[in-house]
Amino acid sequence: MTRTDISFYADGDRIAGWYYPPCTGNSAAIVMAHGFSAVKEQYLGEYAEVFAAAGFAVLVFDHAGFGASGGTPRQQVDPERQRRGYRDAITWIKNQPGIDPGRIGIWGSSFSGGHVLAVSALDRRVKAVVAQVPMISGSKVARRTRGSQHATALSDRLREDRRGRIAGVPSALIPVVTLDEDSICALPGPDAHAFFTGSQTRAPTWRNEVTLRSIEFALENEPAFFIPAIRAAVLIIVSEGDSLTPDDLAEEAFEHIQAPKKLVRVQGGHFSPYIEQFTTTSAEACAWFREHL
Repeated sequence: MTRTDISFYADGDRIAGWYYPPCTGNSAAIVMAHGFSAVKEQYLGEYAEVFAAAGFAVLVFDHAGFGASGGTPRQQVDPERQRRGYRDAITWIKNQPGIDPGRIGIWGSSFSGGHVLAVSALDRRVKAVVAQVPMISGSKVARRTRGSQHATALSDRLREDRRGRIAGVPSALIPVVTLDEDSICALPGPDAHAFFTGSQTRAPTWRNEVTLRSIEFALENEPAFFIPAIRAAVLIIVSEGDSLTPDDLAEEAFEHIQAPKKLVRVQGGHFSPYIEQFTTTSAEACAWFREHL
């Protein structure tokens, strides 16, 4: 199958992506992006190839400020900016030759799993959604994943960072992952460390750092607020051993979706859907898009 490097602009930033064009005219299309700090080389190509082989046109892109995409500040995870990026990506793909603009689906995982739920509520062009191990509530996840000692230290760092920013100092950088239990990082735990460091060879543009302001944005990120407005068909995939985006929060959100919906459970941790459970998660996602696009 053909894959082309493409670019488009979102909020003035040059966004880099891969495009898998349709094999025939009047094709349905899928837009994809990765989660917190991750880049497209970290297993998204494998999903895109499954979807493209099934006859879909597919666009995979790096969020602004990450990977091959432009945009500053670098390494800053801004949920609203990233959701706008999805909507600009939808505009790009729906205007490509051979695309049926009435059959657009979006796929997201982890942090972007929450994005696609929000985008589907905001953008009626979206007809089908796959939200894999989605981030449902930043505040609730933070209370579960950070001990009191780390929570206090993080609060102190965030206050200091805000004071610096109003004086014109760029936001500080912290690691995405670390095995040092005494250090603050964005995604604590050995599973996250193993996934990101284990995929560095295949994804040389990934950097083990995000701005401290990214954590502030993440704490305020509440995709659950958008659930009542969703009208697109939604597939949610949860991992029953997930410690980063707990499955019960996703299941609670699922119960409140008033649209065609399906919940799929797989075994393993937060990152198992990309690797050990890839065959299952990609097949379920592909079947959902086929049914609803």
